[in-house]
Amino acid sequence: MRAQNGLEPFALRCRVYYEDTDAGGIVYYVNYLKFMERARTERLRELGFAQSQLAGEDLLFVVHSSEARYHAPARLDDELLVSAEVIELNRVSLRFKQQVRRATDNALLCEGQFLVACVRTNSLKPRAIPEALRAAFADVSGAGTHSKQEIKRGSWSAMPVSWCNW
Repeated sequence: MRAQNGLEPFALRCRVYYEDTDAGGIVYYVNYLKFMERARTERLRELGFAQSQLAGEDLLFVVHSSEARYHAPARLDDELLVSAEVIELNRVSLRFKQQVRRATDNALLCEGQFLVACVRTNSLKPRAIPEALRAAFADVSGAGTHSKQEIKRGSWSAMPVSWCNW
């Protein structure tokens, strides 16, 4: 994990419990996504933004797309370090790069990227990320405001409101 603007990278420590494992005694693949979700939530909290507070301000973050690669299994009682680094910051979305590592040997177990969209709580329509939140992420991540891909395809604000099909 690399430092963000000279700061220690964010990592959530968590433990593998029996409920996280499958019949083979290893972490069931979808549970890595849960660990990463918790790390993103705690990242927000560390920056001073609780999900419950944001929901009260008509703001939710929803996962638009995810990608995960599995490298090695975690097992019962393993302590994990789950990172949550913002690598792209746009008007209505964030892209996180995340890794799950075993704390004892720093072995990479799973890594992924998540495009998270900012939406209104009732309508689920895209909305701009508040400036205070954008500034907090920009300060710790060093993420640019637009990626090369976004510039090629146009900004999220130009996308139709039906972009989420869940």
